[in-house]
Amino acid sequence: MKQRLRTGFSRNMLPVIASLAWPTMLEQAMQTAVQYIDTAMVGSLGTQATAAVGATSTVGWLVGSSISALGIGFLAYISQACGAGDRERAAKASGQAALTALITGILFTVLTVSLSGLVPVWMQVDPAIRGLASRYFLILYLPMLPRTAGILFGTVLRAAGDTKTPMRMGILVNVINVVLNFLLIYPARSFGAVPIPGAGLGVTGAAIASAVAFTVGGLCMTIAVLRHPLVSPRGFRPDWQVLQPCLRVALPNMLQRFGTSLGYVVFASMINSLGEISTAAHTIANTVESAFYIPGYGMQAAAATLAGNAVGARDRDGMNALIRTIIPLEVSMMILSGGLLFAFAPAMMGLFTQDPAVIALGAVVLRMVALSEPFYGASIVTEGMLQGMGKTVAPFVYNIAGMWGVRIAGTFLCTRFFGLGLVSAWACMITHNLLLFALFRFHGLPRAYSQTAQSP
Repeated sequence: MKQRLRTGFSRNMLPVIASLAWPTMLEQAMQTAVQYIDTAMVGSLGTQATAAVGATSTVGWLVGSSISALGIGFLAYISQACGAGDRERAAKASGQAALTALITGILFTVLTVSLSGLVPVWMQVDPAIRGLASRYFLILYLPMLPRTAGILFGTVLRAAGDTKTPMRMGILVNVINVVLNFLLIYPARSFGAVPIPGAGLGVTGAAIASAVAFTVGGLCMTIAVLRHPLVSPRGFRPDWQVLQPCLRVALPNMLQRFGTSLGYVVFASMINSLGEISTAAHTIANTVESAFYIPGYGMQAAAATLAGNAVGARDRDGMNALIRTIIPLEVSMMILSGGLLFAFAPAMMGLFTQDPAVIALGAVVLRMVALSEPFYGASIVTEGMLQGMGKTVAPFVYNIAGMWGVRIAGTFLCTRFFGLGLVSAWACMITHNLLLFALFRFHGLPRAYSQTAQSP
């Protein structure tokens, strides 16, 4: 017999959610702050520099999200093992995550390095900045092995309920990145009588700074996992009893991330073809927007871990409390962040560029997307719970249909057939987000919960 979801906000869940969410939010905030600083530093070099850095960023999302998708399989497995109190199973899964990090890191290093010269061409980057964009991409993705380890081991730690260690590692990476940016991007100069060293490498310096920071972060995250009392890796040979359930969850999520990230690449390519102003406005607006998604992604991490724990412990009441608490909490936070984004959109654009055309265009699209933030927030936290339950097929179908059926097809029609610009492309993106909200709200989570509640 189906168990119906009870309604009502559970105050008892708030401390549990907060303890898992706030370190992830702080980590996201630090990453966003550094992204802001990076964009501002590079933006001071001119619109071409901003376009060169931003033009291939969606390919980076494709790479990073594919690795993160693998981590979702381990997150579901380890969080459920921890909920059941099975330390041995959690440690074995961590060992398989280490093996996966090694193989995947080497594979992506070979792919990104060998394709670095072609990526700007595929992305329809302006020929005048293709060489610079290619060099930036090559340097940034040379350290793919430590980057992969950082992503997967961070997921392992969060699955075990440790969100503070990834937060500390994120802060370390960001501090290193900012300091090296300051030293490598600009030439030597002086502040009054105080000489300030500088390499004057511009965009290349920004890439080197990020590559070094990612390398240090990946090594430190690896050490943290090896020393962790609960998920220190055990068994580095392939163990199909562990890998199969992890891959069963990870593969649909990986296909989803790959498909949607490839959609982002196609989406950005169509925007790049609109010209330098649209590319710069799109790049900066994406950077600004990321700060206002911090509550969403922090809550998503907490939702995934807590849902996995509840499944592992077969705690129906805990799952009920999570569902009826975290979604309204998330929506409230995103209403606040969306209101702030709407109010301060022009000022936020002005932090990164002095070009009035870029500021005006970016402010318009930011105010558009601000209105959809509460709906997007509900979608991502629901998706987090589904991931923790190990149910990734429905999110795969919803995201692929929305990305390619709405965002890509709509943008293609608007920009290629009707001659419309960046505003129309962002309107298609917002329509995609609203569709996801409708699908997750009325189909995904209730069905997944019913299946979980009826399991023996």
